[in-house]
Amino acid sequence: MLDVRRLRLLSDLHRLGTIAAVAEARAYTPSAVSQQLSALEREAGVPLLERTGRRVALTAAGQVLVRHAEAVLAALEEADAAIAAVRTGPAGPIRIGAFPSAVRTLLPQALVALGRDHPALELMVTELDPVAVPAALRERTLDVGLLHDYDVAPAEADPALDSVPLLQETVFLAEPAGTAAGALAETATSAWILATPGTLCHEVTQRVCRAAGFTPRARHHADDFATVLALVAAGQGVSLVPELAAVTPPAAVRLTALGTRRRTRVAFRRGAATHPAVAAVVAALGTATRGPSGG
Repeated sequence: MLDVRRLRLLSDLHRLGTIAAVAEARAYTPSAVSQQLSALEREAGVPLLERTGRRVALTAAGQVLVRHAEAVLAALEEADAAIAAVRTGPAGPIRIGAFPSAVRTLLPQALVALGRDHPALELMVTELDPVAVPAALRERTLDVGLLHDYDVAPAEADPALDSVPLLQETVFLAEPAGTAAGALAETATSAWILATPGTLCHEVTQRVCRAAGFTPRARHHADDFATVLALVAAGQGVSLVPELAAVTPPAAVRLTALGTRRRTRVAFRRGAATHPAVAAVVAALGTATRGPSGG
C-alpha cells in the first residue's frame, strides 16, 4: 500500500524541482525527505527518481505515479468535504488568502456576511500576493485563495487546484489630471510607475505598452496600487491600475479605461468545492462581487 504522505512529497518534488525545496516547504530536513521518497520507491517496487549529481528527476514510473497522486489527494479532499457536510453547517477555521485591493474592497462585505450567516466559522484572512496562493493551498496553510491573471497574460491551470471565476475588471490608464494624454499611445514619452520586475503586473504593463508600439520608461517601481495612485497624483508618472484598486482614486488622477481585463478566480484544493466552509466563502465572495464595491 502506498503511503499518502509520501505521495504528497513526490507531488511536491514534481512541482518544486529539488529535495531541498520540498524540505523547506514541509519543514523537514532534506535527509528526511530523501528517506521518505526512498521508502515510497520500495512500496512502489520500481525506481521513481533518477539521481544526477545533486539533482533528481522523476523516472517514467515517477511521472505516472505523480498523476495518480494528484487524483488521490483530490479524493481525500472530497472525503473530507463529505464528512464536513454531515455537520449542521459551516464551522471551524477557514483560512483565506487575498491580494491587497481585494482585501480592501471585497473581503469586508464577505466577512460581515459570513460572520452573520455562519457564526461557527473561524475566519482568518492573510494578505497575500496571488503568485504565492497556489503553494499555500497545496501546503494547507490556506483553504481558499484569490488568484488573478490578465487577458494579455493568461495563467496556466494547476492540476492540484480547482477554481471558480469571481470577476473581470477593467484596467485603467492612470495619469495626472492636469497633464493627461487620454490615450495609451500618447504616453510613449511619459515617465512610468511600474511594478517590480518579475511580477505579473510588471509583465502586463510591458505587454500592453508593446502592443501600443512602445516600451514604457520606468521612473518609479511600486507594487501597492494605493502608492501608485499617490505617485500619479503627485505628477510622478503614469501607470496601469485595475478597477478594484481605482474605486476611490485621488482627485488629481484621471482614469482612462483600456481594453485590457484583469480576471480574478476563487481557488481551493481540488476536491474541496463541496466542503461547507469553502462553499460558504465562495458564495459570500460572489455576493460581494455583485455588490457596489465589486465594480
